[in-house]
Amino acid sequence: MKSMQAPQAVVMIRPHHFCSNPETRDDNAFQTLSNRSVDATSEAALAEFDGAVGKLRGAGVRVHVFDDDSTDTPDSVFPNNWFSTHTGGHVAIYPMFAENRRKERRQDVIELLKAEYRVQDVIDYSGLEQDNLALEGTGAMVLDHVGRIAYTVQSNRADPVILERFCTHFNYEPIAFEAKDSQGRDVYHTNVLMGIGTDYALICLDMIVDPARRRTVAHRLEESGLEVIDLTHAQISKFAGNAIELTGDQRVLALSSRALKSLRPDQLSIIEKSAHPLPLDVPTIETAGGSVRCMIAGVHLTRRTT
Repeated sequence: MKSMQAPQAVVMIRPHHFCSNPETRDDNAFQTLSNRSVDATSEAALAEFDGAVGKLRGAGVRVHVFDDDSTDTPDSVFPNNWFSTHTGGHVAIYPMFAENRRKERRQDVIELLKAEYRVQDVIDYSGLEQDNLALEGTGAMVLDHVGRIAYTVQSNRADPVILERFCTHFNYEPIAFEAKDSQGRDVYHTNVLMGIGTDYALICLDMIVDPARRRTVAHRLEESGLEVIDLTHAQISKFAGNAIELTGDQRVLALSSRALKSLRPDQLSIIEKSAHPLPLDVPTIETAGGSVRCMIAGVHLTRRTT
C-alpha cells in the first residue's frame, strides 16, 4: 500500500480571488479566457476547490488547506510550483518566472510542515529570481522518487543551472528535453505532459521533439519498472497528464473529470491495477492553464508522533 510516489498528505491553497493570470498567458497555451464575470469566475473556482478537498478527504487523504485572500495572487491555487517536500525531511523553495507568482510563497505553510512533520532542512532557491532565473517546482520537474530522475521540459520556467543545483542537492538525475504541442507551441511545464505513479507513467511521448530523446525517456521510465501509458495530444489538452497519485484509504489517482473521460478503456485498466481513479470537477480552475496535479503539493515527509 505504501508508496514513495503517492504521498498520504497534501497542501492546497483555497483561492478567494481566482482568475486566469495575465502575467503567464504569453507562454501557457493551456490558459483560456472565461466568458463569465470576475466575481462569478472566482465563486465557481472556490466551489470547485471545496468540492475537490471534500472528495480527497472522503478518500482518506490528509489535506492541509490554507486560505488566500489576496487579490495579487491569481495563481495561488497552484502551490506545487513554489515548494516541494522530500523524504528524509527536506523541503525546497523555488524561484518563479512571473513576478506576481513570487508573492504566492508563504511562511505559514513552511511553519506547518515543520510543526507537523519532521523537517531537517529547507533549501531556498528563490533568491535566484534576482537574476531572472526560475525553476517552478514540480510543475517544471516531474520527479520519479524511486528511480531518482527529474524529467524536465526545457523552458523559461526551468533554468538548467538551477535544475543541476537542485538535482545535486536532492540526489536526482536530470533528464531534460524539448517538448511542443500539436500546434508547435513550447510546453511550459512538464507536469502537463506527464505524471508518474507507483506502477505506471502517463506521458505524451509524441510531444518530445527529438526522437532519440523520446526513446531515452521511454526507456528510462520502463527501466524504473513503470508501464508507459502513451497519451495523445488530444488527451493532454484535456489535462490527462496532469494527475497525481495519492495514498488514502487506498491508492488513488487524482485527476480532473474531463481528464478521466478522455482516457481509453485500455489505459484505464492499467491505472486501475494500481490505483483507483478519483475525478475532481475543476473546469473553472483549468482555465488558468493547470489542473488537479498543479493544485496539489504532496507532503513526502514523516509525520511527527508527539
